Amino acid sequence: MTQSSLQMLRDSLADKVPAACSPRLLALVIFIFFLQTNSCPFALEGRQQRNEYAVKTIYLLTLRGSINPGAKLFLERAVRQAAADRGAALVVELNTPGGLVSTLRDMVQIIMSAPVPVVVYVAPAGSQAASAGAILTLAAHVAAMAPGTNIGAAHPVALGPGAKNGKAANVVKKAENDVAALARSVASERGRNTKWAEKAVRESVSATAREALKLKIIDFVASSLDELLQKGNGIKIKLGSRPVTLKFVSPRIIRVKENLRERILRTIADPNIAYLLLMAGMIGLYFEFAHPGVIFPGSVGAICLLLGLYALQALSVSSAGLLLLLLAAILFVLELAITSHGILGAAGFASLVMGSIMLFDSSKSGAAISPEVLWPTLAGVGLFMGAIIFVATKAALSRPKTGKKALIGQVGTVKREIEALGEGLVFVDGELWTGTSKTRLEKDRKVRVIDVKGLTLVVEPLDDA
Repeated sequence: MTQSSLQMLRDSLADKVPAACSPRLLALVIFIFFLQTNSCPFALEGRQQRNEYAVKTIYLLTLRGSINPGAKLFLERAVRQAAADRGAALVVELNTPGGLVSTLRDMVQIIMSAPVPVVVYVAPAGSQAASAGAILTLAAHVAAMAPGTNIGAAHPVALGPGAKNGKAANVVKKAENDVAALARSVASERGRNTKWAEKAVRESVSATAREALKLKIIDFVASSLDELLQKGNGIKIKLGSRPVTLKFVSPRIIRVKENLRERILRTIADPNIAYLLLMAGMIGLYFEFAHPGVIFPGSVGAICLLLGLYALQALSVSSAGLLLLLLAAILFVLELAITSHGILGAAGFASLVMGSIMLFDSSKSGAAISPEVLWPTLAGVGLFMGAIIFVATKAALSRPKTGKKALIGQVGTVKREIEALGEGLVFVDGELWTGTSKTRLEKDRKVRVIDVKGLTLVVEPLDDA
């Protein structure tokens, strides 16, 4: 504002304001005017501070184990909480051997679009950011590692039966190209080493913390959280489309803890564990159908089945594989109700094998059942189902052990002579019975029971039968 304009403003107010208070009021009006026109030096300083993160609260979460839907829920909730509480940074302590490609993509999107800076810190010493963890580290606004940690080996793993043959090998190659493109894109966006990122996927290269720093994979090496905050102070990052400067000055650290739902899903949202839960559920319920009233196997089986289905809804599942498993369960139950001499059971086992192989769509998510889990489980389930079917079939075909039907066909001895159409005594199944016959039967004659009328046995000579 020029001197002449100030004088004009003072003259205009002089006629309307008492002389005693005009200097103070004028100073207030000028101050407000400066604020509105952004001419005040204080306003300029405030505008500069908008591009700085004066960190008063830092949220800290620890990710351990595989990258799966449970870990994704945990990270997503932590980012939401940090943003809602106006926290200025989220530090992720990472130690993972890798995980699902589909979940990795979701977590990369969460970090790349986070409204707060996300710092990925591979720690403590001895930890790793392997496979999916390496790309997750590359996606962070600030990436750091503790001494004694390593990063890399991000090549997609060929899981499942026949993973090295024919079509399956092409699927793995397609997944490799896809993940390599993701790694390059993320590294380029964060200004990190794109060549190394692609090598980590295609050649499974790894790097120590010091090597990662030299290769410009990470921003710095920090041996503790305090050192991390000290070295991170003043770093300029790009948050969305605007640049910001991190200022870590005596921050208050809040640890985000996993809730029960996230912990359960993180534990069971593994293709192998989900599959084992499904098989345990099928066995438990099948045993309950075969032996009604046992209760315990049915209860445990129902719980395992529900947990398995809960895990499957978080994984990329093939509908054809799931329907084949359902068909297998139906055929096994029908085998108990219909005497097919094992035909329905064999068809059910064939459906079980095909459904297990087709259950997960590994081309989309990288999830598949490990052969070390698949084949032993199928063998165990097949033996168990076969044993129950054998026992049930044997029981259905065997003679009755008690009652009227159990006596028919038994062989006995005449103990008191039986006249034709008369009565005598016969010894059958360890007991004396009243016996009758159409023909005369002398004492000690071997006879066979052909009918039971009340407590009287109708017999015939054994050599006539």
